[in-house]
Amino acid sequence: MKFAIIRRIAMACCLSFLVAIAPSGVAWAVQNPQTGSTGVEGTVASAPPASGGTITTPTNGQVFTSVPITVNGLCPKGLLVKVFANNIFVGSQNCTTGSYSIQVNLFSGQNDIVIRVYDGLDQPGPDSNQVTVTFNDQQTALFGSRVSLSSSYAQRGANPGDLLTWPIILSGGLGPYAISTDWGDNTPATLQSEPFAGNITISHTYKTAGVYRVVVKATDHNGTEAFLQLVGIANGQISQAGLNANSSGTGSNGNGSNGGNSKKAWIPGAISIPLIAVTFWLGRRFELTALRRQLDRTPR
Repeated sequence: MKFAIIRRIAMACCLSFLVAIAPSGVAWAVQNPQTGSTGVEGTVASAPPASGGTITTPTNGQVFTSVPITVNGLCPKGLLVKVFANNIFVGSQNCTTGSYSIQVNLFSGQNDIVIRVYDGLDQPGPDSNQVTVTFNDQQTALFGSRVSLSSSYAQRGANPGDLLTWPIILSGGLGPYAISTDWGDNTPATLQSEPFAGNITISHTYKTAGVYRVVVKATDHNGTEAFLQLVGIANGQISQAGLNANSSGTGSNGNGSNGGNSKKAWIPGAISIPLIAVTFWLGRRFELTALRRQLDRTPR
């Protein structure tokens, strides 16, 4: 009995050693989900961004007679920057370098512009400084209404090869409308015609993983124009092609694991075979030696 216990302890030590040397992220031969199992998905809560961005241009009191204008400033890296004019979303960009430059549309008359930064949980940081500018819109004075664009989504993504759809809010102006979308991946802009204002959908299929600058342009029957800059995401490991396109940011492979580690998953299995054999051999040898010594000490 004592010898069997010793063998079990030796095997346990061997298995503990294998677990310790296994590469991080290696998936053992267990396939999930299994029959009768339940998948659980959750989000780890965290504090919202503690610091916000700033607007450096335009400056207070500037007057514009055409759109789009460019809003520039500083932002915390790794966050999504959204621009609001009169508290309506008008453009977005990922902050990858500590600064941003976003083309935005303006409303006729006074525009109070602020930016807000958002983390991966869509939690906003503090508002930036507010900049008030004026748009003297001659086309609105002529036609009574200017076309405008907005969306409930500042960024949206899909896997490469899958269709990415994007709901857009088209309002104002006079139909029919011509919609042009530059998806930022060096492919020709997509064109579509919409007879009426309202909720419309634009769509595109990215071929390469990346984070792309998307610019939507709408032109109405009277020639008034609206612009909306967004962030398009093609999930996955970003290749050189994705970096060379109008993109920024980093990515990971689709399943979130490190492909290099999976290639080494056979190593622990290969090591385990001789270790287990040696463990049995040592345990058996120790047992036989102890038995011989006990027999030698037994009186005859």
